[in-house]
Amino acid sequence: MNIDENSKILSNIRIVLVQTSHPGNIGATARAMKNMGLSDLALVQPKIFPSSEATSRASGADNILASANVYDSLQEALAPCELVLGASARIRHLGWSEVGPKKGCELVIAAAKQAKVALVFGRENSGLTNEELELCHHLLHIPTHPDFSSLNVASAVQVLCYEIYSTVIGEQVIESPEVEDRPATSQEFEGFFQHLLMTLEKTDFLQLYKTKRLQQRIRRVFYRSELNRTEVNILRGILTAVNNKIEGIKKRS
Repeated sequence: MNIDENSKILSNIRIVLVQTSHPGNIGATARAMKNMGLSDLALVQPKIFPSSEATSRASGADNILASANVYDSLQEALAPCELVLGASARIRHLGWSEVGPKKGCELVIAAAKQAKVALVFGRENSGLTNEELELCHHLLHIPTHPDFSSLNVASAVQVLCYEIYSTVIGEQVIESPEVEDRPATSQEFEGFFQHLLMTLEKTDFLQLYKTKRLQQRIRRVFYRSELNRTEVNILRGILTAVNNKIEGIKKRS
């Protein structure tokens, strides 16, 4: 990969921090990103930002902080992203696809050749909620010593940024998956999934808000399918036809 290709990949990788409590961690994250050539920082409801402490901890990465975007929700921060990985210190048991740092970064680099991707990091004391992880295609777990498994959020960012940078600069060839269309963005997938849930409710297959675990399982089925934009449009067309049929039946009855 040449310099221009490397720059494109790195610029397409978004680091997302969710409800960060300590501004120093935001600054340290900005520094870690700049060390490794990343520049797109997204903050979801940070407790304190901007902050002199963040600027101090950034140690020269002020431009990363100045260009950081602040969002009211994780969904907004992920809207343009075709691939989302959520970092978690705990192994979960709800069917998420789990990858380690090397595999996760390979997936990120392959997707970032042509599209925006995101690495999501949760709160310092509790990480990401299950609801937030539902917005992620894969759960990314950094192995640590079992006697002291807690990893500072900025340290976790540094580990993954290093993996990404060393792979990109090392010119390890990672082929982009050959697909008929670009993968669906997070926003496109969420639009489809909500359309699906409303259709299933109309058919009495499920009652919204009473079948949370079933909804999670359905979501994972479609994540594993890695839907592209054409496929999402086809599925939404099918759902529209089903809804029209239901409305027609209701009018005749």
